[in-house]
Amino acid sequence: MTNHGETHQVTLRTPAELADALPYLLGYHPEDSIVLVALHDREGRGRFGGRARLAIPANPDDWPAVAQQLTRGLVTGSERRGARPESMVVYLCQEPAQGEARHQVRERLRPLAQLLRTECGRLDVPVVEALCIADNRFWSYCCVTPDCCPDDGVPMGLPGTSVLAAAATYAGLQVRGTLSELRARLHPWETAAALEQERALDTANARLVPRILDTASRAVVADETLRQAHRIRNRFADAPTVSGTLLADLRDDELLTHSEAAMLILGLQDRTTRDRAAEWMEGDEAAPALRLWRALARRCVGPYREHAAAPLTLAGWVAWSTGDDLEAREALAMALGADPGYLFARLLHQACNEGLDPESIRRCLRAERGGRAHVDAGVPRTTPPIERTGTGDAGEDTVLDWDEDPEGFEAMERFGGTGGADRAQVIDSDGRIDGTERATPSDVAGPASCSTSVSGATRALESATRRRRRVGPTDGAETRPRAGGTGGTRPQISGRPVVRRRGADTEGTALRRGRTKGNDA
Repeated sequence: MTNHGETHQVTLRTPAELADALPYLLGYHPEDSIVLVALHDREGRGRFGGRARLAIPANPDDWPAVAQQLTRGLVTGSERRGARPESMVVYLCQEPAQGEARHQVRERLRPLAQLLRTECGRLDVPVVEALCIADNRFWSYCCVTPDCCPDDGVPMGLPGTSVLAAAATYAGLQVRGTLSELRARLHPWETAAALEQERALDTANARLVPRILDTASRAVVADETLRQAHRIRNRFADAPTVSGTLLADLRDDELLTHSEAAMLILGLQDRTTRDRAAEWMEGDEAAPALRLWRALARRCVGPYREHAAAPLTLAGWVAWSTGDDLEAREALAMALGADPGYLFARLLHQACNEGLDPESIRRCLRAERGGRAHVDAGVPRTTPPIERTGTGDAGEDTVLDWDEDPEGFEAMERFGGTGGADRAQVIDSDGRIDGTERATPSDVAGPASCSTSVSGATRALESATRRRRRVGPTDGAETRPRAGGTGGTRPQISGRPVVRRRGADTEGTALRRGRTKGNDA
């Protein structure tokens, strides 16, 4: 760990210390999760490497596919960085079901632990420890000694009382709440108020979508949307401070009416409008903007859940820009869950996972904003440069600093069904989404794209990720081979929306011409 330039090494020797380390490895308390942590050998001592997490599938038939994908994703991702792990630590975290004893969780998950150990063995990466954590106790699948690993498990230490916790606090590392608590701030409402919000969205949809799809009125709608967002952002900034995330979110919900939220949600489906809103990513603008994007994501209820891709992407972008990589990854993963073809979210998620410096994107957005100001003042606008100009140490992640490999990755849980994985996406440490097939755009009519060109922010992201893979980090950082591409959108002729089938290469939009509730024309 580091603090003010000092380095402090923390040595973990026992299963209890490994169990206590898990929240600090991830930055939050995992729930219902498989977690793999790679270990690398340095001068006879292990150091933490990449991390992988995935929700435990409810259907045991899915476990073999999960075990294979997670282990191979983590190992091959480490190999791309030139640092193949020497060993692995496995964690299985799940609370007892109703009527289930805690020791029964250990036995129920034992086959999953064995599958993970077997898959790691096939890759010649032995599992040095496999822990089950349930009901604030832990068990080791690798130890059969009753004295140190009794059948009833070993109680976890009180939070914040271990040497590791003290070292993390000194280093300035914080453990958030649970992952579900973080996601709850971004999930759509499921209360009675959701019905009122859905009616407001229906009304706004019928009124705004035809205007957005009309070339003559699109710019007017964009200006109205941005003025409204600016007013509400300032309203949020002026509100008194409230302690506690739940109370703060409830207060923000009260500051935003159903009709205001509906107008903003629909207006942000236009990518040009969204990119202008993305300019509120630093300084005094960032915090109230992030609160606004969270509040709008919570209002994307019922059939409008796909519309959440825009506010979730904005929330992820602002979180990443202000240094909160954990919320950034979760918001962007949720944006891709709402609309898997949303290109801006895909590129941001990739860049965040690759440890790129968001300053290159901020620089592009600042230039776009300054260029408009020059045009408004009658000064001819120049095209801002968007090429990535180097990575250096800024590309390094600092989630942990106790001699670890900083590149962790998150697996987005998409398992269901009865016979196997419905869809599994594992983001490796190069940021590429594995297991996602890109569709080829078709001439068949489909959702209308409301952007007339690839945005400057998207171009900057594509340029940054391409350069990262081509050149790699400098100043002693690890060099990574170039991974597979993520696709992109081609520039379109300005002035008219292009109608095409949405695939993974084309950023999707939830807009439909003449859409009303339950009707896609």
